[in-house]
Amino acid sequence: MLTFLADLNHVFGPLNVFRYITFRVGGATATALLFVFWFGPAIISALRIKQGKGQPIREDGPKSHLLTKRGTPTMGGLMILSGTLVSTLLWANLTNGYVWAVIFVTVCFGAIGFYDDYLKVTKQSHAGFSGRSRLAIEALVAGVACIMISEVSTVGLSNKLAFPFLKDLLLDLGWFYVVFAGVVIVAAGNAVNLTDGLDGLAIVPVMIATATFGFIAYLAGNAIFANYLQIHFVPGTGELAVICGALIGAGLGFLWFNAPPAQIFMGDTGSLALGGLLGTIAVATKHEIVLAIVGGIFVMEALSVIIQVASFKLTGKRVFKMAPIHHHFEQLGWTEPQVVIRFWIISVVLALVGLATLKLR
Repeated sequence: MLTFLADLNHVFGPLNVFRYITFRVGGATATALLFVFWFGPAIISALRIKQGKGQPIREDGPKSHLLTKRGTPTMGGLMILSGTLVSTLLWANLTNGYVWAVIFVTVCFGAIGFYDDYLKVTKQSHAGFSGRSRLAIEALVAGVACIMISEVSTVGLSNKLAFPFLKDLLLDLGWFYVVFAGVVIVAAGNAVNLTDGLDGLAIVPVMIATATFGFIAYLAGNAIFANYLQIHFVPGTGELAVICGALIGAGLGFLWFNAPPAQIFMGDTGSLALGGLLGTIAVATKHEIVLAIVGGIFVMEALSVIIQVASFKLTGKRVFKMAPIHHHFEQLGWTEPQVVIRFWIISVVLALVGLATLKLR
């Protein structure tokens, strides 16, 4: 919205800075951070009053959680999403189709997560939204977003899959690309959702991955940098860096209240939306495979659940003491801060590996 100020630079020269993505990324980050700091306490108080007993805690989970986490309100994702969206609408170029595709997925996935959280809180049960119905709606939303992205993409890149380390290879998937990209978005959303089980465990890896993809989006959307790095130039994706900046600011604000002991949980409202946002940016920038590297923590969490369920159904035995895998480490004797901080460290390492793919061509 504020990009129109750049057109007034003939009246006041310094307004030209609103043309620069880097300036608007900084503005978006600061705006979202201040928004969450300002409105966060009121949102937490309102949710605590409305929810009463707060988020239901797994009876089969670590026993310490029953004592330390009971009564904590959920749906904290509302803080993150509101800060991110307000900041994005202020600082991003709203004529950019990629921006609207990301906003569409974020809002829709957030609404799905909100409904799931609402059912869990009102019923005081983990049996929220029907799994099949939820996945079907997510797939529909992701499919629409992928079509939006395909329509915006340049002819040479639309419906094509790029590979890290290989500068010239583009695999033309035709309209099957919409299916593939939709799976990426849905998988990203649910993988982040499964990771959100300990105070601060999901939000910091999300911010690390978001910072990485904000950098990738900026480079991919800049013809000079893309040519230098020999990555595919995707016109318009640089604007997605503004959304990434907004999410980082909102995430930092949320972490202030989510730091152990958490005053509020992110809930499906936030985790599902943030994962979907990351997946959509990865699809838009043609770095879907790199997302699996940068978001390796989320992949590991999702795989641990899949392996656990498959093993129990096929053999009657469990591979892990508890799934998702962060609970497995808790059962091994790791304290919650140890699990969280060690996962943060792994996320930083994976982000560096993901960034290395930009140069190793």
